[in-house]
Amino acid sequence: MTLRISKQFAFSASHQLAGLPERHQCGRLHGHNYVVEIELSAGREALTGPGFVRDYGDLSSFKGWIDEWLDHQHLNEVVAENPTAENLAIWIYEQWIPEFPELTAVRVSETPKTWAEYRR
Repeated sequence: MTLRISKQFAFSASHQLAGLPERHQCGRLHGHNYVVEIELSAGREALTGPGFVRDYGDLSSFKGWIDEWLDHQHLNEVVAENPTAENLAIWIYEQWIPEFPELTAVRVSETPKTWAEYRR
């Protein structure tokens, strides 16, 4: 049996996507109010003393990182890959798996109705 926790974080940023047909709206410089959700999982036997997968307070370092590296930035200058929601999810996962080995998924939303998820 696996237990999962998740928490959402928000930031605003701009990007411009390459490789799209001419006149595609995402090929122009534009911005989003992003939501990133991280999910951490553990088996019952791996819970901490109090019974946590991870204390939510431990996730404050992730919030600080979002604020410093992503909030009000131009993502083309931050991420090496084309900054699609999919590539952002992969990139964020790869940045944080060393810090949070329980990390099992990163979801990135550019709009309230769309999500891209990278899951191990």
